[in-house]
Amino acid sequence: MLRWWRYWPAWSGYAAAAWSLSYGALGLFWALGGGGFPFASVDDAHASGSILEGGRVGIVAPAMAAIGPAGAIAALAMAREWGRDGTRRALVVFGWALAATLALVIPDYTLLALLAFAPLLLVFAFTGVPGPQDGIGDILYWHRVNLIVIFAGGLLWALATLAYQRRTRRACAHCGRRGAATGRWTTPDAVRRWGRWAVYVACAAPVPYEVTRIAWYLGIPLGIPEDFARMMRETPGMLEVGLGCAIASICGCVLTHGLVHRWGEVYPRWVWFRAGGRVPPALAVIPASIVAVVLIPAGLMNVRMGVDLASWGANAPSMLWIVWGAALGAAACAYGLRRRGPCPYCRPAETFDRPAEPVHTL
Repeated sequence: MLRWWRYWPAWSGYAAAAWSLSYGALGLFWALGGGGFPFASVDDAHASGSILEGGRVGIVAPAMAAIGPAGAIAALAMAREWGRDGTRRALVVFGWALAATLALVIPDYTLLALLAFAPLLLVFAFTGVPGPQDGIGDILYWHRVNLIVIFAGGLLWALATLAYQRRTRRACAHCGRRGAATGRWTTPDAVRRWGRWAVYVACAAPVPYEVTRIAWYLGIPLGIPEDFARMMRETPGMLEVGLGCAIASICGCVLTHGLVHRWGEVYPRWVWFRAGGRVPPALAVIPASIVAVVLIPAGLMNVRMGVDLASWGANAPSMLWIVWGAALGAAACAYGLRRRGPCPYCRPAETFDRPAEPVHTL
């Protein structure tokens, strides 16, 4: 698996092309009257929160059929490093725009919910789903699975575009460095400064969500009418789920502080089985990046829903997930930049002689 991942700059463009061509073929199939159009209107219990939900098949499907082959051609051009000057800029803009649309704009809260409740879903796969749901298929139905497929396409496009952008500027496709040249924003002092502020914002953004959910559990109808609070009290497990999400959010914010504290680099004493050992950078960067990238589409979904002043507590705090995701992603990026060592693919000579940077804490 690791060996396969090491070559992502080489295969990501071809993977993005294959994904685009395949999804374009599905768009053509739906445009010609095929069944299973994933954005068709369905009952409220099975509708997604995607921006395309309820879209007309006569408009959405042909657009997919056209964008798919065009994307495949662009992705192949990136994989082959075609394009200079204006063509290169056009490919980079197209790639990042498509990646953001697929990974952040079209999806809804599904990915965040799957991440939060993954342990329960694993248990349900063997024990069955409690309540009125008819098994896992009633949770992961086609409208939701399609959004996961689209999200995966967005990640492939992000990798393909990043690799192309780096290679065409004569930088290392793996680390982005060009010999001894470094940007001002990636210097140790700059990374510590903006990384610290990113952690502050990432920890502050979910506070309204945490406060409202804890208040509801304690019987305080903060930001919601009394009848809504009564409905939650009468629904088994609903308040407990909200409390659990708030606690998970708080624990996540505590862990986020590790991105700028010493215990985020060296295992502290309370991790007795690894105390004093070095924390692998990927152990912090990968989980933080995953959470960051699934928070943003969930926040955008809540923005599209709008706010009812009588029940602002229901989704207004969740709009800040956009800020939370962006700040957490920036904090993870800063942590990765600060802790990265010599790149095994380009190995700038100066990195071997550079003294280790001291650990700074908040």
